[in-house]
Amino acid sequence: MANLLYDSEEERFIDKIRCVTYREIRDEMIARTGESIITRHWISEKLRRSDNWVRHNWNKTIEECYTEFGSGRPQVLTQESKNVVALASSFRNSSCRRVARAILEKTKQRLLKRNTHIEDRKWFANFVADWTEEDFLHIAPSDEFYIYVGRKPNHQNDRIWAKSVEDISSDERYREMVYNATCIGIFIMFTAKKRLWVPKEHGQSWDDTYFRDTILRQHVIPFLRDPSNFLDTDEVIFLHDKAPCMKANATQHLLEDEDVNFWGNSIWPGNSPDMNPAENVGAIIKDKIEELMKKSKWKRKPGFDGFH
Repeated sequence: MANLLYDSEEERFIDKIRCVTYREIRDEMIARTGESIITRHWISEKLRRSDNWVRHNWNKTIEECYTEFGSGRPQVLTQESKNVVALASSFRNSSCRRVARAILEKTKQRLLKRNTHIEDRKWFANFVADWTEEDFLHIAPSDEFYIYVGRKPNHQNDRIWAKSVEDISSDERYREMVYNATCIGIFIMFTAKKRLWVPKEHGQSWDDTYFRDTILRQHVIPFLRDPSNFLDTDEVIFLHDKAPCMKANATQHLLEDEDVNFWGNSIWPGNSPDMNPAENVGAIIKDKIEELMKKSKWKRKPGFDGFH
């Protein structure tokens, strides 16, 4: 199964078509004879995919497989917009900008203000709207972040709004920028019963390969399989923070092949906020480190590592 973790989108598309075809043949055999040798496990061995992968795809139609291939979430266009696109296709020098302008003139609305985008933004909130307090106890939130000895400014959150510069105190006008500031990378995941910490090795880049081979394979997946870490292993949901390393196709297929229950790219819209509670844990840790460094009697010097 490992040789399929980094397969191409085209190979997955072909296997989805084969999976659906096998399932349709199975249905025909059962309708005629009442039995069939084709099962999910049989298809899994035939395609060299996991049973979970087959279960996730075999009820799809051929049309759905073509829609998903290379295009992601299908976009909805009105018939009027489709007519504009069809007309523009007959002109050699018709640019995308010109087509978008023509659609705007015809429909009197911008393409990004579709109802699908509005619903995508509210997807997570709508998904958990009917959850009870007990339902949230089965979530395993996760997040990765860096903690600096001298807290790194966040240019989005550290803004100060004032009518004039004189209204801002002198100690809030500037934040010190330290070149190559000492920091440590941490991955955190917690459940209702236990917390998992994974410090990043010194000098290790936090790329997709490191995230899959070290964070997921060596720590997260064994943690998710330990029944002592959860109230109910059948109900646990691995909640990620939608970072690029998590949304990568290879990462998504790894979790699917390992039968991890999570919300993948095909379920969770890309423009929906993650609302990950693990981010609050990171903020608490950063505040605590900053407070301890201010109280510390040690002076920060070049090369000083405040985490030891």
